[in-house]
Amino acid sequence: MDLYKGYLTDVPGIIVGHAQDPEGVTGVTVAICEKGAGGGVDVRGSAPGTRETDLFQAEKTVDKVHAIVLSGSSAFGLSASSGVADYLAEKKIGFEVQGHIVPIVAQAVIFDLAFGNPDIKVNAMMGYEAAKNASSEENRQGNIGAGTGATVGKILGNDSAMKAGLGSASLRVRDLIVSAMVVVNALGDVFDLDNQIIAGAKNPHGQGFLNTAEFYKKSEVKMGEGNTTIGIIATNAKLSKAGGNKTAQLAQNAFARRIVPAHTAFDGDTIFVMATGEVESDITLVGILAVEAMEKAIINAVKSVKD
Repeated sequence: MDLYKGYLTDVPGIIVGHAQDPEGVTGVTVAICEKGAGGGVDVRGSAPGTRETDLFQAEKTVDKVHAIVLSGSSAFGLSASSGVADYLAEKKIGFEVQGHIVPIVAQAVIFDLAFGNPDIKVNAMMGYEAAKNASSEENRQGNIGAGTGATVGKILGNDSAMKAGLGSASLRVRDLIVSAMVVVNALGDVFDLDNQIIAGAKNPHGQGFLNTAEFYKKSEVKMGEGNTTIGIIATNAKLSKAGGNKTAQLAQNAFARRIVPAHTAFDGDTIFVMATGEVESDITLVGILAVEAMEKAIINAVKSVKD
């Protein structure tokens, strides 16, 4: 197994674009597959903001997705998909239905409304811009696109929180490539591969971190709102809808390993899958790589942030 170049665009046929507003401290990230990709999704958090997740169910007719959008601005940000769809339709990317081009665009959002100018939110125009910016050369991480307003460690409020962002990673085994991209906007702490906290709530009484889970056990503080971690697994594997959904389910294990707590009542933790269908592969191997790539992407999401 090799560490590959490290971005979603490592998968041939996947292009990525970002748009953001520094005053609003929010943004959009879009992953596009012009030929359409087999898909999957797993929504594990209890407070999601999503679009077009039902179509990934095995019994639904549509079997390809043309773009996945990740954005800030909570439910307001769902309008970004309209801009992405408009751009794709202009480029004749989508399904032809009775003489019309209909792109299939799915989306998930994070809550970042507590930062920046509250009058500036993600909108359709920003989604259009992100799609227009998409390229196979995109490789930025940190406070870019949907990661612009991401934070972690919010158990004591925003004053003790830390900036987080967008991270990515890729793995390759022979001809199989599995890449992950994630926007980390968690209530709790991010742990590295040695299970040490590398980002989270700052200790108000000294150096280091509070350790959100341990603090929660000993206090009467209530679980905070305004969280959610969202991401995409892209692969060149051939996956059915069932295989795509299973891969998304397995990738959620990375959230549980690296973010504590994850999947809470106030998270909308969601992972999408985009499979370009170029390589025959065992679903278990795809899942193993998806978990490892997502773990590394989560770590990169906080390590790539610039103060």
